[in-house]
Amino acid sequence: MLHFSHAKTAFVLGICLLGILLSIPNFMRPGTLPYWVPQPRVNLGLDLQGGSYLLLEIDMNSVVKERIAGARAAVAETLHKAKVPFTSVVADKQSVTLTTADAAGLETARQAIRDVLSERVDGKSRALVFDTATNANSLTLTLNPQAVVDLASKAVEQSISIVRRRIDETGVNEPVVARQGQNRVIVELPGVSDPDRIKRLLGSTAKMTFRLVAPQGTAAGPDVELLPMANRADGAEKLPVRRHVEVDGMNLTRATAAMDRRTNGWVVDFGLDSIGTRHFADTSTRHVGEPFAIVLDSKVISAPVIREPIIGGQGQISGNFSVEEANDLAVLLRAGALPAPLTIVEERTVGPSLGADAIRAGLYSIVAGFTLVVAFMIATYGRFGLFAAAALVVNLALTLAGLSMMGATLTLPGMAGILLALGMAVDANILINERTREELRKKNGVIASIETGFRRAYTTITDANATTLIKMLILFIVGVGAIRGFAVTISLGIIVSMFTAIVLVRMLTAWWLKRTRPKALTIGTRLRFFPDHTAIPFMRARYSGLIVSALISLASVGLALHPGLKMGIDFAGGVVIEAKTPAAADAPVLQSALMNAGLGPVQVQRFGADNDVLLRFEHPQGTPEAQQAAIANARQQVEKAAPCAEIRRVEVVGPSVGAELLSDGLWALGLAAIAMFAYITFRFEWPFAVGAVLTMFLDLTKTVGFLALTGFEFNLTSIAAILTIMGFSINDKVVVYDRVRENLVKSKREPLRDVIDRSINETLSRTIGTSLALFLSIAPLALFGGPALREFALTLLFGLVLATSSSIFIAAPILLNIGERYLRRGRAAPAEIKPGAGPALAPLKRA
Repeated sequence: MLHFSHAKTAFVLGICLLGILLSIPNFMRPGTLPYWVPQPRVNLGLDLQGGSYLLLEIDMNSVVKERIAGARAAVAETLHKAKVPFTSVVADKQSVTLTTADAAGLETARQAIRDVLSERVDGKSRALVFDTATNANSLTLTLNPQAVVDLASKAVEQSISIVRRRIDETGVNEPVVARQGQNRVIVELPGVSDPDRIKRLLGSTAKMTFRLVAPQGTAAGPDVELLPMANRADGAEKLPVRRHVEVDGMNLTRATAAMDRRTNGWVVDFGLDSIGTRHFADTSTRHVGEPFAIVLDSKVISAPVIREPIIGGQGQISGNFSVEEANDLAVLLRAGALPAPLTIVEERTVGPSLGADAIRAGLYSIVAGFTLVVAFMIATYGRFGLFAAAALVVNLALTLAGLSMMGATLTLPGMAGILLALGMAVDANILINERTREELRKKNGVIASIETGFRRAYTTITDANATTLIKMLILFIVGVGAIRGFAVTISLGIIVSMFTAIVLVRMLTAWWLKRTRPKALTIGTRLRFFPDHTAIPFMRARYSGLIVSALISLASVGLALHPGLKMGIDFAGGVVIEAKTPAAADAPVLQSALMNAGLGPVQVQRFGADNDVLLRFEHPQGTPEAQQAAIANARQQVEKAAPCAEIRRVEVVGPSVGAELLSDGLWALGLAAIAMFAYITFRFEWPFAVGAVLTMFLDLTKTVGFLALTGFEFNLTSIAAILTIMGFSINDKVVVYDRVRENLVKSKREPLRDVIDRSINETLSRTIGTSLALFLSIAPLALFGGPALREFALTLLFGLVLATSSSIFIAAPILLNIGERYLRRGRAAPAEIKPGAGPALAPLKRA
């Protein structure tokens, strides 16, 4: 195991060198290196560089409604062309009902509309199917459920393409437009701290049509609808417009903003393709002297009278536009119409100064945590601590290289994940060093002790890392945005640590052994945080530990119910505005200003410096336009109440999104518990799994109680913290359980109580050492991480203490109570040996 061939050595060093080289561009300014040198970089998240995040939801009701309206028109037109008499064709929410005078006519109509029934959505599922429950003289065509799914998929794909074109027209650098779920689209806009114009562009479907105007006084009906004029905000003036579309906006080939020399006003000039030109010419020839309405998103922009036939395919849209409005309309028309309206259900905006502060806080935390962990390892293990420190440097380089090659986005929680992964990485070195110390005490020889230490620690390291990776996978699946970044960085750091902490450290150790060939060896220094040889009878207090733990958990549940958890915006929904005022913030003035603006109850909270203030209020009601207007008004009121105030962050989460995020978070916790039970049952036995999962559940309740007691917000970051604490808890149990399993095989006649006590004592130095290393890596987050990470870090520190103590006082007693019946079942207690008598033997059957 300690022999490394030249090829293997070159391979290991090559990976380390490659990782260091690939990580270097992240510390250099773009353009410093020659263009031909590969320069993979980690992308900074919006919370670090500033920008806006929008989650858009497609209005599927509009998609279905339009599809049904089209089906109704197609059925009626088909029957007219086939000269099949019918009484009515009526559209419902998801169906079209055709009625004829008699059953014979119904059968004729059924045969005539076969082509309508054969139509498929995007070449996939059939759009309409016959409803089996029909009357004698009527039949119903219902939208196929699979067609609804296909319609949603098609609408999302079209929306992504159109949204991307609209954003590209505005000049935003490197925007991200991606699909989320069945009917949502994510938009990330780096560097855009005021996305109002983008929201206006995305909030309009830009569905433009040219239709004839019905005579004044015509009532709304199947062929006519009353549409408001766009220049009247109150919508009082409405125009009767025919539903039939003469020319569709899809036939536009050109749209540009221009100045009209006659009126000195801004207009939009447009051009049509050959099909649109022909339709425009036909309509304008047949309807000279009639008004021709230009309709955009169900509002009439203008309705000029056709003076003469227009056959050139060129036109002009006027509507008292400002220069910005004309340019925006041209952008919308060039990008194309959305298949359905998009509603902003979640919005997060971070200003550039807040992003710079976040980068600074993250770097301070990583440097301080890395330094403390390295100092701890060297102070505790001396030369072998130096080997671990070298492995940590390479681990950091390989992690950055991996993130760069993946094109990953680094967020502030992601930086916390890197630091936490470094603390977890030294756990492997602590396990190896402590195991080697035990072997050295047995006088097995230097090389044999080191080889045995690496070999026996490997299984424990693999089990501990596997449980953490499972939980991070679950967090990645259910998490969003920055929380996913946290899961990715921890997972990558743990995978890299399996190489650096085991392979690289073993190679460094082999080099040292080959050069020095020591006859004797001592692992570590005189600095010991816990005695090496302990014989503490922990199991004497097994019942008292369980009782105290149960009482604390019950009290925690009570605190969670009353006064309850302080739900963050992620789960409760609402609006949060973070502002930095020039002088000390006047909370009552800000609160009064927002409440007088009609935004309902407003919470004002100071944090950080005296001029940092957090404003929170409920999500505005009404139409999407009214909601966006209310949010814009809130920003204006803050700037008015505190002149020169800087809006550093705005977060808007709709109620539906908040409920979904809470449900996903709870699912993550449940799935993690099930996954841990399954894994430990597979790797150990079910009594071990019961003990670990029950303890993990008790740790979870205490963490929830801690959040309720401190008033920390319960949000997605809290879910990430709880899952990480569950990882701490399971990892420590795995180490103790692995030693219990090993000692059960060695000491088949020893009472289980003594086996567990001995196993805890043998792993106590590792438990204390790993907890200290993790504490040193997390503490800088609480000190330098700023408000965004302070609560997260303090929750982790509480969970770390909880997980360390629960392994001894909860998990071990549960295992003892269950194991006395199942793990030692069929084994007789050791008989008392009388003087002169041989040892009594008992059957040694495993359960």
